[in-house]
This record gives sequence, C-alpha cells and structure tokens, in this order.
Amino acid sequence: MSGRLPIVAIDGPAGAGKSTVTRRVAKELGYFVLDTGALYRCVALAALRAQVSFENEALVSQIAADLAVRNAVAFLPDPEQGQAVLLNGDDITLAIRSQHISDGASRVSALPGVREALLELQRGIGRSGGVVVEGRDIGSVVFPRAEAKFFLTATAEERARRRHAELVARGSAADLDAILREVRERDTRDMTRAVAPLVQTADAVVIDSSALGIDDVVKVIVSHVLQIVAGLRDAL
Repeated sequence: MSGRLPIVAIDGPAGAGKSTVTRRVAKELGYFVLDTGALYRCVALAALRAQVSFENEALVSQIAADLAVRNAVAFLPDPEQGQAVLLNGDDITLAIRSQHISDGASRVSALPGVREALLELQRGIGRSGGVVVEGRDIGSVVFPRAEAKFFLTATAEERARRRHAELVARGSAADLDAILREVRERDTRDMTRAVAPLVQTADAVVIDSSALGIDDVVKVIVSHVLQIVAGLRDAL
C-alpha cells in the first residue's frame, strides 16, 4: 500500500446522516471530504436552471459531462457549513439542499450517462487516499477497493423525522407524512434502479443510527479507520 492513507466509503439511504457524519469523521481524521451526493445535486440544479427535465437522459448527461470537463464544481472549506459547494463559481451550498433538488439528484443519478460522466471525476479526486466519501454506491462501484467501508442506515420513520426537523429549522413548510412517503419512494427508486443501485456490500460495517447520536456514530467509524491505518502501517 506504500503507506497511503485509506479511502473511507460511507454508503446508505437518504436521511441516514451520511453528510454530517462524513464531515465529522473527516475532521477527526484530518481527511478530505468528497461529497458525491453534492455532485449529483449540482447536476440536478444545473438541469433545473437550464429548464431541462430530470428524465431527459441525453441533455442531462450532456450537462454532467460539461460540468466534469470544465471542473465546474468545487468544494471549499467553510467555517459555518464545514464545506461550501461552488457551481461555476457561485456558492450553491444551500440551494442544492432543497427537497426538489434532493428528488432531482436521485433521478439524475439513475441515468447511466450522468454516472459515467462523473465516475472518473470522483475516482480522480479520491485516488490518493486520505479521503472520506459518502453516497449510494461508493463501496460497490466508485471505490470497490476502498479499505474502510461503512453502511449507515436508520428506519424510514426516523429519517423522515430528521428531514422534517431540518426543513422546519430552515423556516420551510413541511409535512411529515408527505416526507415519509418521499423517503420510502426514494429508497425503492435507489435500491431498484438498473445502474449502480444502493446496496450494502459484504465487507461494509453496518451502523444503524436510528437510536444513536452523531458523536456515537463518528466514534465507531473513526475507531475502525484508525485500526485499518495501523494495519496498513504494520504491513509495510
């Protein structure tokens, strides 16, 4: 392994807390965050701004390829958000977190052309190691040889409750029953899509966060990663 730091892959369904946990784990370890979900949200936002339907595979894939070729998406440290997301130089950190863009990201991420356009971009960013990556297919498709794999989940009811609380805190109107339906529909869509579906790999450590706090989840993941780092060093 030539002393390189591991790739930490965190997969799981929407609302399981992957984004928050990923940022905290990266901070604890001093690793870089590669937010693949944000990449697909950027594609969805770019399609929305271009008035292109999320189901139009040809045009959405073209948009994704253009973003990748131009390196139009950038991640920057942010003292408040932890990490800011820029699209064509514009800060769209909050814009890509709306419910509509969340749904759009799930839809465009199921398009083969979009996934192909962004795959090598993701791999290039994470290839050197020392990175924490979260998404739906990180351990199965993007980084199948990642040294540290985790599958973070929670009940649909708990994930809907968290999403509802997040939207209310932002001052947005939110209906818990409607959000629960959306969560379940998205789970079905993510798990049954033909391209890179959400799966739990056999070598992933499963963490159910339904009754766990963020600190507890972070502690479990960091502990596992440090054990892996020690093992890699001993193997040198």
